[in-house]
Amino acid sequence: MRWIVTGAHGMLGQDLVALLRGRGDDVTGADRDTVDITDESAVAAAVRGHDVVVNCAAWTDVDAAESHEGDAFAVNATGPQLLARAAREAGARIVQISTDYVFDGAAAEPYAEDAPAAPRSAYGRTKLAGEWAVRAEAPDHLIVRTAWLYGAGGACFPRTIARLAAERGGLDVIADQVGQPTWTRDLADLVVRLVDAGAPSGRYHGTASGRTSWHGFAQAVVGAAGMDPDVVRETTSDVYVRPAPRPAFSVLGHAALRTPGVVPIGDWRERWAVAFDEVLAGRVAAPGA
Repeated sequence: MRWIVTGAHGMLGQDLVALLRGRGDDVTGADRDTVDITDESAVAAAVRGHDVVVNCAAWTDVDAAESHEGDAFAVNATGPQLLARAAREAGARIVQISTDYVFDGAAAEPYAEDAPAAPRSAYGRTKLAGEWAVRAEAPDHLIVRTAWLYGAGGACFPRTIARLAAERGGLDVIADQVGQPTWTRDLADLVVRLVDAGAPSGRYHGTASGRTSWHGFAQAVVGAAGMDPDVVRETTSDVYVRPAPRPAFSVLGHAALRTPGVVPIGDWRERWAVAFDEVLAGRVAAPGA
């Protein structure tokens, strides 16, 4: 099976390419320096000859998207549309990575895969448009929503928190936003397992199980870094006013995974206990390795 991974230099892309190469798969790692996903001819040429397309590329600057929604739309919606079209024409399956931001964040129970989408930000709107485009262009698709990603291959919440706690001796972290911290290596593994299982086309949620707040996650990070978790103090989101609204509740349900018999990612705290040494050290296999 031949794979192409776009956004291969991002946190998730690095882990996915490393996982596929580690098990002996034929994989092409593509990034914006090699394939412009908004260029139809470039996308068609890149996808041709592959069996699976995994789109990890995205405009992820949530705040900048508020003032540059057209640019974000080009990457988050037009790009996936062109990739999905090329995948269909090549007879390939496409996996589109999406986000919790397609929901309004006002729920009290985990969002089901078929829950109504109601994005509150430009980022969420453009990612939802990308989902629609993939579904319209490619019948053979998997849309995998995720949230609160961290990994060794780039800047992420745990590495920032560990550094700031060491530098300042204490810090305030938001306690009124709840979600599921998810290791990019676990998400990469879930994507591969979905494809290997021949999962039916549709929407799936790729987050760790359980839930916590940013404050709770920060305490776990600081403790793993050998510091006192109590140096992390609680604060609220209204203290940090930002251009784009953040979902207050980003907990996603995993019921759809039962259909292909794919086991959800384990509890976030158990997975963090496995991940933290690698993540805080920033060690990951390079996509070209």
